[in-house]
Amino acid sequence: MSVVASIRKFIVPVHPEAYLFIVAAVVLALVAHWAVPFVGWLFWILPLFVAYFFRDPPRVTPTREGLVVAPADGKVSLVGYFTPPAELGLGDQPLLRISIFLSVFDVHINRTPIGGKVKKVIYTPGLFLNADLDKASEENERNAIVVESTHGPIACIQIAGLIARRILCFVREGEELSPGQRYGLIRFGSRTDIYLPADSRALVAEGQRTIGGETVLCDLTSKEPQRTYRVA
Repeated sequence: MSVVASIRKFIVPVHPEAYLFIVAAVVLALVAHWAVPFVGWLFWILPLFVAYFFRDPPRVTPTREGLVVAPADGKVSLVGYFTPPAELGLGDQPLLRISIFLSVFDVHINRTPIGGKVKKVIYTPGLFLNADLDKASEENERNAIVVESTHGPIACIQIAGLIARRILCFVREGEELSPGQRYGLIRFGSRTDIYLPADSRALVAEGQRTIGGETVLCDLTSKEPQRTYRVA
């Protein structure tokens, strides 16, 4: 393998949404370097960070029937049973909700948690509170998709955060999705919530790190009791 091929193997692709931001960051760095040379060089960190933020690494998604994978990279901030937002049309009974908080250092590409048809895409305007707060699920700007799977409807919600000001969704109602497929992007710190059937059992715990499209959150075909966890 050549040196060039070896280097390319370790370069993570950047999502096309980054191109405009990278160009703007480079222009800003050039202007700053010209205006104040003795500190302007620091601005060259900005385009590097933008490219890092919009990185889009390939993922290996398990595809066995019933597996639900994480829709995003980040830290599991909450696992519990909650009544889903009314706009989802999932009823007023508590469902299993898993919330994943994304810092500015996490990959912000969102991936489909399970295969199926997009039943709904619902955008809801709102506030930009800290995405780590529980009330952000109801008060923050968000975009939800409801996927009709063979095990029933599963909802995944992109939630804007304190810094995030733009939620992008790449899919439409009626579209068929594969597990782990890229379906959206949230710019900068944010959160994703996923609502699962009430009898589901989470395979992750609060504080655990997830990898979007790879980490299994739930097995809808499993009948095992709720797992317990410890921090070592």
